[in-house]
Amino acid sequence: MQVLEPGTPVRVKCMRPPGHVRTPAYLRGKSGAVERVLGPFSNPEQLAYGHAADPLPLYRVRFRLGDVWPDAETPEDTLDAEIYAHWLEPL
Repeated sequence: MQVLEPGTPVRVKCMRPPGHVRTPAYLRGKSGAVERVLGPFSNPEQLAYGHAADPLPLYRVRFRLGDVWPDAETPEDTLDAEIYAHWLEPL
């Protein structure tokens, strides 16, 4: 799995897996940029079902509000979310 550097533009994948996921639905398909690398953490989607969890890179990703919600009152404001690597694709 490729390690993403701060500033890397990314898109959140539009996956709809069943069960427990930690990626907000409103961010799926949206583009942002890696704000920082938080390190490897156990995959909570595996832990939720009592499985051994693979360590995955966790990133803080910054999104413009106007890119998430086109009718945002302050479209240049930002939203940060912590998202695991398997949900992200570099642009």
